[in-house]
Amino acid sequence: MSERAPILRARDIVKRFGGVTALGGVSFELFAGEVHALCGENGAGKSTLIKLLSGIHPHGSYEGSIAVRGEPVAFSSSRDAEAAGIAVIHQELALVPDMTVAENLCLGAAPRRLGLIDWDGVYARAKQVLAAARIELDPTRLVRELGVAEQQLLEIAKAVGKEPAVLILDEPTAALSDREVERLLELVTELSARGMACVYISHKLEEVFRLAHRITVLRDGKSVYSSERSATTPGEIVRHMVGRPIEDLFPKRASRTGAPLLSVRDLTVSAPSAGRMRLNQLSFEVRGGEVLGIGGLMGAGRSELLLHLIGAWGKREAGSVLVDGAPLPEGAPDAALHAGIALVSEDRKRYGLFLDSTIGFNLTLSSLYKQKRPVIDPAEDAARAKSVFSSLAVKAPNLDSKVSSLSGGNQQKVVLGRVLLAEPKVLLLDEPTRGIDVGAKLDVYEIVNRLAGEGKAIVLVSSELPELLGMSDRIVMLCEGRITGEFSRGEANQEKLLSAAMGAMHA
Repeated sequence: MSERAPILRARDIVKRFGGVTALGGVSFELFAGEVHALCGENGAGKSTLIKLLSGIHPHGSYEGSIAVRGEPVAFSSSRDAEAAGIAVIHQELALVPDMTVAENLCLGAAPRRLGLIDWDGVYARAKQVLAAARIELDPTRLVRELGVAEQQLLEIAKAVGKEPAVLILDEPTAALSDREVERLLELVTELSARGMACVYISHKLEEVFRLAHRITVLRDGKSVYSSERSATTPGEIVRHMVGRPIEDLFPKRASRTGAPLLSVRDLTVSAPSAGRMRLNQLSFEVRGGEVLGIGGLMGAGRSELLLHLIGAWGKREAGSVLVDGAPLPEGAPDAALHAGIALVSEDRKRYGLFLDSTIGFNLTLSSLYKQKRPVIDPAEDAARAKSVFSSLAVKAPNLDSKVSSLSGGNQQKVVLGRVLLAEPKVLLLDEPTRGIDVGAKLDVYEIVNRLAGEGKAIVLVSSELPELLGMSDRIVMLCEGRITGEFSRGEANQEKLLSAAMGAMHA
């Protein structure tokens, strides 16, 4: 590809925010018909570079040059970038919730007839765009009625509908199901075959290695590595991303298990509203020092199980739950916490954090009941928070920093720190590495291993089969609320797990 002129070129880009250098001399090229993956940890500079290329950070606010089709450009806004043929699908959705799917697709470019909006033309155009993107959405539905995944698909259709020369996709599959992810990957491959140039940003290396022709790694605001996909490996990409050699994505842990700390026997739970059974006759146990992985497809009941165990979902119809041999009360999250069971939710921003509050405030929330005095002692709070803040190596100036200012990986460390201060015997982790980069994942894995080594019982729910296989001592697979397979570390593989996830029973 180097023999051809690039459609987009950035040279020696330097971008500063006050005294902080976000980009320290990044160069990047993109050719027509290629998918160029951009990898790096959170804070590596990927988003800053994308905002420069798409005009959000205007010309004059950075050093270096950008050229499109060989001609220098000086974008003053995202509208200028769009006029030059650059479209971006951002992580943060930019939709109008009280407009329909069709209105959002034609926003700013609605067909007109006799000076008025041609509504028949709007809906015809929307159907055409959705069909071209192979996305099934009702053009008449209001955006606020769509789920997060459907809204993400609408953003993709909106960008593709502009027929850009350059399409930039920033973590486009984060909210999508496996089927929707597959559809998106096929679409990107098809667009590339048609000659569209795509920049693909993702923490999921299996997607990167399936799609990309070339891969560039950013670290600490610099482009540190670039290679044809065929000439590199996932391990090499990870090594350049985190800046240190990694023999294995999953740190090894000596397995020393103790007595059962969580025992679930013949548990049957009905959903809180529909009343139909969602969890059926579940039986398993987790010992101290053990990591039990729980997998399954979307809707299998994984999150519902963890929420029920902490008293926040469903009505128990039959069965029992014991924590360290004592019955666990039903429907009482505070009692579950006092009994020694704590949850790290899959949605940290919605259920795990007060984003506008400080790190210190968030860290101590779940352990206030442990204070010996009847009123909150700020000095005692600060001392407890400081210890876990240091042990988890949260990258922030101090405990008074706002959680909203942290990267996803550091926010996840704060959530983990909060539940650790409650000193649980059983720790429930629901998708603990969702939406964080490879380096932060390694930090989380090391924390999990350390906790298991201290004798805690860990339940790990994950949609990523390599993560389940790499981190678990045993794995239980769910399908439609039932256990369809249980595997030891030695006998588990991806084929067996997938088979069980789709309902095939395994002893």
